[in-house]
Amino acid sequence: MTTSDHCALGKTGEDLACAELRRRGYAILARRFRTRDGEIDIVARDDGVLVFVEVKTRRSLRFGLPRSSVTPRKQHRIARMAAAYLARHHPRARSCRFDVVEITLGDDGAPRVEILRSAFDGSRAGFGRR
Repeated sequence: MTTSDHCALGKTGEDLACAELRRRGYAILARRFRTRDGEIDIVARDDGVLVFVEVKTRRSLRFGLPRSSVTPRKQHRIARMAAAYLARHHPRARSCRFDVVEITLGDDGAPRVEILRSAFDGSRAGFGRR
């Protein structure tokens, strides 16, 4: 897969994730929030809770479920980026969580979208430490 194919797959996954999150009542606050550590795919609000969403999209399960690529190292990076987002945009936020949206595309192109609420604990990943 070329870089442009990979980027297109990622964009498609993020679009599908946003649509499903909205369908479930989430309010999308930001997409592709960039920091020096990388990018948070989606920042949303769900019943007053700020949610940092990592989207993982795969065309097949040959390399395992998409969620398996959200390793402890990746969780740590997401937590650092979340802290930067909070410092800039919501310094008084009391509650947040980390979700993963897992998307697999079948051979027919039909997407399967699963939202893993509270997929990881930010404190174990360094969230809140400065």
